[in-house]
Amino acid sequence: MSDAESPTNPSLTPDAQTEEFEAVDVFAESTDMDLRPGADNCYKCTACDISCPVAEVDDEFPGPKFQGPEQWRLKRKEDAAVDDSIMSCSNCMRCDDACPSGVPLSQMHNTARGEYVDEVMEKFSREYIRNRILANYGTLAQLGSMFPRLTNAVMGNSLVQKVNEKVLGITAERDFPEFATQTFREWWQERGGPQVRSEDKRVAYFHGCYSNYNTPEVGKAMVRVFESFGYEVVVPKQRCSGTPMFANGMLDDAKRAAGINVENFAGLIPEGYDIIASCTSCSMSLRQEYPELFDIDGIRDLSEHTYDALEYLRIHEDIESEVREASVSDQSFAYHAPCHGRNQGLDRQAVELFRELDGVEIEDVGDSCSGISGTYGWKEEKYDKSMQIGADMFDHMEHAAGNVGMTECPTCSMQMEHGTGYDVKHPLQLLEEALV
Repeated sequence: MSDAESPTNPSLTPDAQTEEFEAVDVFAESTDMDLRPGADNCYKCTACDISCPVAEVDDEFPGPKFQGPEQWRLKRKEDAAVDDSIMSCSNCMRCDDACPSGVPLSQMHNTARGEYVDEVMEKFSREYIRNRILANYGTLAQLGSMFPRLTNAVMGNSLVQKVNEKVLGITAERDFPEFATQTFREWWQERGGPQVRSEDKRVAYFHGCYSNYNTPEVGKAMVRVFESFGYEVVVPKQRCSGTPMFANGMLDDAKRAAGINVENFAGLIPEGYDIIASCTSCSMSLRQEYPELFDIDGIRDLSEHTYDALEYLRIHEDIESEVREASVSDQSFAYHAPCHGRNQGLDRQAVELFRELDGVEIEDVGDSCSGISGTYGWKEEKYDKSMQIGADMFDHMEHAAGNVGMTECPTCSMQMEHGTGYDVKHPLQLLEEALV
């Protein structure tokens, strides 16, 4: 057993071993999270820089290594301001997965971005106002969904899109996502809530903003599939997961949203509920970013009991056998694994599951980033770069046998459709077709 593993050090006298250890407060004057010690774990291998899709297409972006450990090392030496290039990070979090020494890169980036927005960014600038609107998409969607047909007509107007680009810096190249005429929560209330009751199999659904306001068919598929396996599904009140807020440095907004979500979901865990998300960015937020950035009672319980929907069924049910015995009409899919899904080890789950489904041909279109990275690809100055990042995915999709895309991420779905013209499905929709 090494000295590190041994409870005592044999080189010390018995008296010295029994003396009470006195901790040293390295950052005595700091009450906020300080990530500078974590920077020392970086040995400059540049694996994170090589994995970064933004650094690949943007010569002016210094990369994750500078944005994380290098910047925090600099702050250790002098009270330097956060570099403005931090706002070019797309928050894809691929650097976390690439780092061989466990440096908390995305945690450093999120913290630095929040500090830059709070202390440096001009609050009446076009960039700040635009970023705040994009970061709080849930608020915008709540208003837009009150009059969905009118909102869709207005936001789909090319003149309005050009004005948005000129005034706010939201690219006119993309079609604004349409709002559903009935939100998921309206459907849930209309059907009368859970249709299955169980003492043993219980899940609480975190639908997020997009499945509620834009693609309620994904949420409906989730409910029907889980109920077909005998699960009691509940849908607590909730706010945005915070992913777009993290990406834009709006940490105060994200903390308020996290507080509401933790309060409404963590309290269900002692009653036997696990938390299920149909969006991999939402599950990543609840699992990783919440406990990394916030100290809220119950937040670690929430993190430890959060799963992606397909992941949960593969763990708790013999879903492979169910799919193997099912069949659907002939269809082919070009599947893209979202970066936030890869970071959770979920990059092959849909391909592995559906290749056993009779009538389905599914092809993984590679490990490249889609390029949109949530709000990143909606910014006028980032649009061209987002399309350059996504070019590899577009090319693989167009050479795949299928002409329908598949992914678990709603913004990746936008990018796939935008770059290829393909319709895009969520895996839960195909699962519903096969089993329900």
